[in-house]
Amino acid sequence: MKEQSSLKPWLGVSLVLNLFLAGAIAGGAWRWWTVEVERAAAAPAAPAAAATAAQPRGLRFAADELSSEQRRAFRLGLREARREVASSIQAAREGRQEVLRLLAAPQLDQAAVTAALARTRDADMVSRARVEASVIDFATRLSPPEREKLAEGLARRSTLSPPPATAPRNP
Repeated sequence: MKEQSSLKPWLGVSLVLNLFLAGAIAGGAWRWWTVEVERAAAAPAAPAAAATAAQPRGLRFAADELSSEQRRAFRLGLREARREVASSIQAAREGRQEVLRLLAAPQLDQAAVTAALARTRDADMVSRARVEASVIDFATRLSPPEREKLAEGLARRSTLSPPPATAPRNP
């Protein structure tokens, strides 16, 4: 009789653990099933979204549809242009940091913020003009079909792409 009474606590522990395990398995199965249902419902839209998300953005990817030699020349031209205007790029970066510092100051100095923004804008324009000139210089060496591919790449992967269409506002 003594042996049966010492087994009762172990039977209780076993029952609790088994109930916990059964609940965990049931919850995991339910969660897996609901995720699969949601995934299946979203499957028709997934290929288009995945194709858009998979495309890298940036000017250096605009020539990806061209031959490997042309891609290499395009990227070398961009690299050289950026190297030439490295001081302007650094000045623009420092200007943006200065604007943020001035905006976070306890007293807002509007004239200083405006001047810092003007310096930053000027530095940005110098670097942008040089990079754009590099792209144009590269495009002059391409055939018309290759220029069309470059233009499509610029439209897809750079800031030259048109903004997304928005619904008209009701006045």
